[in-house]
This record gives sequence, structure tokens and C-alpha cells, in this order.
Amino acid sequence: MKNVILIGMPGSGKSTVGVVLAKKLGYRFIDSDLVIQEKYGKLLYQLIEERGEAGFLMLENEINASITAEGAVIATGGSAVYGKEAMRHFREIGQIVYLKLPFEELEQRLGDLHERGVVLKKGYTLRDLYEERIPLYEKYADITIACEGKDIRSVMEEIYEKRSLEK
Repeated sequence: MKNVILIGMPGSGKSTVGVVLAKKLGYRFIDSDLVIQEKYGKLLYQLIEERGEAGFLMLENEINASITAEGAVIATGGSAVYGKEAMRHFREIGQIVYLKLPFEELEQRLGDLHERGVVLKKGYTLRDLYEERIPLYEKYADITIACEGKDIRSVMEEIYEKRSLEK
């Protein structure tokens, strides 16, 4: 029973789709952002403020690289792809699925980036972040799902079908 690891930009639907997919597969659902918050007893934006961008990325990488599960759908934070050890670990324990969304749709979905705990370098715009991360998502993905204009159920069904083809 291989895990399914969801990657993509904040707001791409990783957590929402992940819960529904886990139910369909009969798997556990793990949200790596919640694992981080639980371990440190703080919200993501508080950890970013406290430790800075680099400090947060280090702790995110460490936590993600230590997640042990079998038969789970794991929704990662959007910045998980910066952690080489974590991504190597995820590749070993499961199939990585990239939820791809065009910038315009992503921009509409996202609210306050600070409140969401999005790691944004000083002077960076959402567009800068998007363009920096896309090559990383593409590099690590075993399966890419184009989510433009699709609802949760159809994205989940597409992952379910492609996943079984890739086994």
C-alpha cells in the first residue's frame, strides 16, 4: 500500500482533495502543515515570524522527512519541495501527485498569504513564488493533475484513476 503525496501551490486543493481521496482509498489522511503546528504548538505564520523563512523551511524539511506512514494520503505544505531530504523520503514512501493550477485561478483562491502561513521571501510577489516553485513541482511529480476549472470530486477521481494506472 503505497502512500499518495500531494504537492502544489498553497490553495491548489491539496488538503481538500486529500481528505476525499483518503476516504475513497480507505487510507489515513495526514496534513503535514498540521503535523508541524501540532509538534510546535504554533500556527505556521507564527513559526515563520519566529524562525524566519530559512528556519521554517529547515524545520518543515525535517518534519516531512520524518513522516512515517503506510496507506496514507499526505497533503504537504506548498514549500515542501524546497526540502531535498523530505522530497527524497516522499519519493521512497509513495507516489507524488502535483496539483497544477494556472496562476490566475490560484490568485483568485488565495486569501491573506501571511495568515495562510505562506513562505514568501522579502520583496517577492505571489507571481514570483509561483514561477520559482513550478519547476520544483514538475521535477518531483510522478503524476501531474491539471486542476483548472475542475471541482474536488473530478480532481480526486483523476488521481484515483491515474494512480491505479501507474502502480
